[in-house]
Amino acid sequence: MVNLDDLKNVDPRTVDRSSLVERSSVKIDPNATKEERLSEYIKQIKNPYCYLDGKTVVKISFANTDTSIEDCISNYLKGV
Repeated sequence: MVNLDDLKNVDPRTVDRSSLVERSSVKIDPNATKEERLSEYIKQIKNPYCYLDGKTVVKISFANTDTSIEDCISNYLKGV
C-alpha cells in the first residue's frame, strides 16, 4: 500500500518525471457518483499531490483546515 506521507513529500525538483501522470490524460465519467469520480481520479493520477501539467511538474498541498483532500479534489473535479 502507498504511504500518503510519501506522496505528499515528493520533491518536485528531483522527482522522476516518468513516474508522474499527465493531468490531461485523466478521464472521469461526469455521470459517475462523487465517490466513483474521486476513486477514479486517484486511481488514474496516482499521486494527487504531484503530477504533470504539460511539461510542468505540479506540486500541491492543502492547508491544515477541516476541509479534507476529498473535498478539495471534489471541488476541483466540479470545475473540470
